[in-house]
This record gives sequence, C-alpha cells and structure tokens, in this order.
Amino acid sequence: MSRPFKIAIAESEEELKKRLQTTSSGIQKEKLQMLWWLASGQVKQQQEIGQRLGRDTSTVTRWLQKYRASGLSGLLEIKKAPGANRKINDEDLAALKQELETEKGFGSYGEIVEWLKRQHGLELEYGTVYGWVRYRLGAKLKVPRPQSQKQDEELVSEFKKNSASFS
Repeated sequence: MSRPFKIAIAESEEELKKRLQTTSSGIQKEKLQMLWWLASGQVKQQQEIGQRLGRDTSTVTRWLQKYRASGLSGLLEIKKAPGANRKINDEDLAALKQELETEKGFGSYGEIVEWLKRQHGLELEYGTVYGWVRYRLGAKLKVPRPQSQKQDEELVSEFKKNSASFS
C-alpha cells in the first residue's frame, strides 16, 4: 500500500491561475498547472497529475519535492549555464577599438590577430577576431583603394568637378 498523497499549497487558487495565464515558459506553465489542480482539488493522486501532463510520475515527484523545499520561486526557477569566459578583456578591447578608429587602421583581420598577439599577448583565432571586430564592435577595416602612381592630379580633380554636376 502506498503512502497517502498530501501537500500543502501556500498560494491561493486565484494567484496560481493568474500566474498561469501570464507566464510564457512552457515548463513553468506545466508546474503552475500542477499546483493549480492541487489547490483547486481537481486531482487527488500523483499518478493522475502525471497522466494529465503527459509526464512520468518521477518528474512530478521531483517537482513536488522542489516545491516543498523552496516554495513557488524555487519550483519556477530556470537555471542557465554560465558559459565560457571571454577571450578578450575590456582593456584589450578598448585598445583594439581605439586602434581601429585611427587613420592607419588594419589591412586585414590577420593583421589584427598579429597586433593583439604582439601588443597584448593574446592568442586569438582569426574567426574570433573577425566576430569581435565586425559584429560586436561594428568596425570595418580601413584600407584605401589602390591608386596608380602615374595618374595626373589635375585630371583627377577635373573629373571630380565634372562628375559632381551630374549627381
């Protein structure tokens, strides 16, 4: 014979229903639905909750244990993995941004990789540098277009004057 199923729900039925209507996370909705059924007296057994939610009874047991231990906030808490540490710190990033804003700039992302290695001792991959510079900093490489050494400056200025009248 199994032991009797008893749990005290601290929140009111109305409060649980309101939270159930406002939450957007699917897993939180299932947990709130379970508590609302228990508070309103619609279910009497753990197996019935599992059947209604389409979850195993061990999952329902784990949720109820979490609710007993840490309440509603502990039950609805969503844990997030911390992720990896950044490869470039704020000081080095500020120096890179300042260097990108200068007139000289860089000729390629490979040059930036070498500059970071030489100036700051950072061993970063090309793709990492490209991602930081292009997307996070929103910078573009400043490389002037090649110009012929033999071109006549007077003809170039005359061309610019004449082409400006067409636009």
